[in-house]
Amino acid sequence: MTIMLLDHVREFFYLHKQVTDPMDLTLISPELFFTRFITHFCAPLFVFLSGLSVWMHAKNKDLSHRQTSEFLLKRGIFLVILEVSVVGFGWTFSLSPDIIYFQVIWAIGCSMIALSLLIWLPWYWILSIAVVIIAGHNTLDQIHFTPSQPYYPLWAILHDRSMIDLSEGLKIRTSYPILPWIGIISLGYVFGRFYDSHISATQRIAWFRNGAIGALAFFILLRSINIYGDLHTRQLYDGTLLTLMSFINLTKYPPSLDFILLTIGVGVLSLSFLERYFSGHNSIFTTFGRVPLFFYILHLYVLHLFYLIASTFIFETPIESIWILWMIAFITLLVLYIPSKLFGNYKQKHKPWWGSYV
Repeated sequence: MTIMLLDHVREFFYLHKQVTDPMDLTLISPELFFTRFITHFCAPLFVFLSGLSVWMHAKNKDLSHRQTSEFLLKRGIFLVILEVSVVGFGWTFSLSPDIIYFQVIWAIGCSMIALSLLIWLPWYWILSIAVVIIAGHNTLDQIHFTPSQPYYPLWAILHDRSMIDLSEGLKIRTSYPILPWIGIISLGYVFGRFYDSHISATQRIAWFRNGAIGALAFFILLRSINIYGDLHTRQLYDGTLLTLMSFINLTKYPPSLDFILLTIGVGVLSLSFLERYFSGHNSIFTTFGRVPLFFYILHLYVLHLFYLIASTFIFETPIESIWILWMIAFITLLVLYIPSKLFGNYKQKHKPWWGSYV
């Protein structure tokens, strides 16, 4: 959550230095590159952990497949509606935007809707489907449709980041094509099985660590071979730093196989270490993590207000220093801490029926 905030500070305060996907190494500074790079881990881990937490929620509540499917369907629809209303307004502060952006909340919502159907299958089928989607969707990179073709809207939603014309003056931008994200949430759901009571923490940590190391090794192999795994192949530069940057400069929209291997690999490896060495039940990170959707919506509105105030009264010229972005992110975290803690305490004490949605 905190790393995501940093990227959204960049989105608001670095409008004059927007990055491409993948990033253009000839135009971007190493400081901006690595600030953007570390935030790559947010979206895939959001979606992966969404799937994992769905399994844990169903297990802890002793929900049937039907109840879990209904929960996923309702929450997925709720998130999609939220994306095009409250979240969209938080980004633009416009009641009549020219473009409606389908971003990460949309991707999570659609993935949950898909998972509401997939959970009726045996777990090994869900795992197989997840692996096929994640490993194979880059074979579809060369398939494109023009706006005049009937499959163009569907393909823009599933795989091609595109613009869909709804009507005169209104368009949809499919920033997060959903096919790979369905694979990621399904993988996370299967990984939830590692938290079953018959599996010890020692076993889980060992399996997570070995699986993560295997995924990262496979990423290094694919990136070294430089044939498959990402639409944009790595390049060799005169300098070591640029060559390294090119090696990890991966496609996020939609997330390539290499992107998923790196981010989920590091994420699962982190889970193995966090479980053993981190007991942060009262930490600032746990406070934000207990209320993820509340934090997400609140931080957009706070950041947008900060930007309007700063651009009007403080910064006469665009921000050039990347470290100012980090400072703004830190200040914003401090502002968000108290409302997040209060809301988290309210959820824990009163347990409202809508608490699981936010």
